[in-house]
Amino acid sequence: MSDARTPVDIEADIVRRRRDLAVALDEIAVRVHPQTLMGDVKAKAAASVDRTVGRAYVAVNQGVSGVRAQFVGEDGSPRMERIVPVAVVAAVVTGGLCFRSARRRRR
Repeated sequence: MSDARTPVDIEADIVRRRRDLAVALDEIAVRVHPQTLMGDVKAKAAASVDRTVGRAYVAVNQGVSGVRAQFVGEDGSPRMERIVPVAVVAAVVTGGLCFRSARRRRR
């Protein structure tokens, strides 16, 4: 048994390597094509926005749940001992702003 390669084997090897090289070059060309690069950038930006929006949603949802827990009991009934003082403060502030606005108009 000899390990010597024949000219036909060498030629077949060259053809196979050229084909493999052509495939590799085509893949590189696709990866560095401007449309491919822009698509990658857009996909990364969209994923980043989705993550940011998701985090913001979770944060807002936790905030709303925390505020809701202050004014609604575990059984779903309103906690009047907390709602009434907030409503009174809101009414006083609103009345003060209306009075101030009306006073400015008279000047």
